[in-house]
Amino acid sequence: MDDFFEEYLREKEPQKKEKGYAWHTAIGLQAVDGLETSQYLIDTARKNIEGDITFEEADALIHSYYRENAVYTSNDRTEEADKVSVRIAQLLSEKAFVFSPAQYLAVHQKLFSGIYKHAGKIRDYNITKAEWVLNGDTVMYGGARELRATLDYDFSAEREFSYKGLSMEQVIKHLAVFVSRLWQIHVFFEGNTRTTAVFFIKYLRTLGFDVTNDIFAENAWYFRNALVRANYTNLQKGVHETTEFLELFLRNLLLDENNELKNRSMHISGTLNAPKCQKQNANGTLDVTLDEMQVLSILKKDGKVTQKRLSEMIGKSERTVKRITASLEEKGHVKRMGGKRFGWWQVNI
Repeated sequence: MDDFFEEYLREKEPQKKEKGYAWHTAIGLQAVDGLETSQYLIDTARKNIEGDITFEEADALIHSYYRENAVYTSNDRTEEADKVSVRIAQLLSEKAFVFSPAQYLAVHQKLFSGIYKHAGKIRDYNITKAEWVLNGDTVMYGGARELRATLDYDFSAEREFSYKGLSMEQVIKHLAVFVSRLWQIHVFFEGNTRTTAVFFIKYLRTLGFDVTNDIFAENAWYFRNALVRANYTNLQKGVHETTEFLELFLRNLLLDENNELKNRSMHISGTLNAPKCQKQNANGTLDVTLDEMQVLSILKKDGKVTQKRLSEMIGKSERTVKRITASLEEKGHVKRMGGKRFGWWQVNI
């Protein structure tokens, strides 16, 4: 995929280069939820960038592909990644944008219509999510009863804020606080980070920033973890919420700096570079998805946790939890001990 996008990111023709960035970002952002797109999506993206098909036709091709190959495409999350990628690329290529809560909800509706039954709707129950970067702990997300009021307040405060006379240091600090607070509300049951990223990119453009580089695409998981650290405090462990990691990300994005963005540096242990295991990726992280990392963190604390409870803790279906634990077993990171009914999970990292 990287070689494919490099071809278009160096393209001299503005329209192809712009579409290349849009697709690169769209596909890269799937990593915030540990998702990967298919080769068919890549091939479809190429046709769109070359001008052979429109975004609408690309969307139709993806839907047709999964409709006709339902028997062979068993990974429903790859289907989600493909469909959402098309929609993100299209949104990032459009100039229309209004800074408002309604637009924020509309972005979620656009991205996840037909994928989540609650697309574009504000969640009506409280949630928690185990985070690898927090060693299995969760951020305190917005309470379900106050979500709309909190969302309206944050938008109102940002709309009234003046950037006049601020240094770039101050601008970046403020933007880091704004986007981290917007994400912390966690208005939706699922898809918050991808929605926030798309909305934030389009908002930055209204502020005059030319957000056309590959920082989001190549550091999507770092972006999410930075949002987590910006909203987590644990005084007993000496951990305080901080936007420092998010500011490094924004400096690379907006000032074209080259600050090192490493997920391991954000782990609250302060000494953990990466969990020790048999395999690590090139960037020093485990060969696991974000969902798998969340499950690993929980299992390390409680190996007897049920799949139903795991489902509730990470906000996924029990079917997805079964797929995650099966994948972790295959990779050798966990092993089921003592049988299905009375057994427990042994974590091997």
